[in-house]
Amino acid sequence: AHRDAPVPSGHGQTTSQPSLVAHVVAELELGPHDRVLEVGTGLGYQTALLAAIAQEVYSIDRFVDLVEAARGNLAAHGVHNVVLATGDGTEGWPEHAPFDAIVVSAAFEDVPPPLAQQLAEGGRLIQPLGGKRKDELVRFRKVGGRLVPDRRLGTARYVPLRGRYGARGDDEG
Repeated sequence: AHRDAPVPSGHGQTTSQPSLVAHVVAELELGPHDRVLEVGTGLGYQTALLAAIAQEVYSIDRFVDLVEAARGNLAAHGVHNVVLATGDGTEGWPEHAPFDAIVVSAAFEDVPPPLAQQLAEGGRLIQPLGGKRKDELVRFRKVGGRLVPDRRLGTARYVPLRGRYGARGDDEG
């Protein structure tokens, strides 16, 4: 990160500015034994930060070329505690659930139900809510089997969350 600005990553996607990524990662309150699901791998910058703190990171993106670029970036920096996949991030990654933390790097009006289900009790989930150019970043905790908004982290602009439990259509943002 040479400057604090979003970086285009292709397909109308961007990697969030480093200060925003750092804020989100800090708000996940990760520990060394945590398992994390990241929805929206991008080029792997946030993935690498998550992997530096957590025990395991599972990251999914809908674009094959971005996953391959992230795989190369992570390998080049010796990051080995990450599993990457291409797919619909709104469906989560049930075979590796439950997760202690989930971070969604795209905006939608609601948290996709599969992500809420795959979050461990007491876990943290951060997602931008909105999808209309000004999104509110919200941290949730899972309490009594339900997601409870725990903290509002500010506003930013994110790309729309696409998939079965997100926005419909294939437009690039």
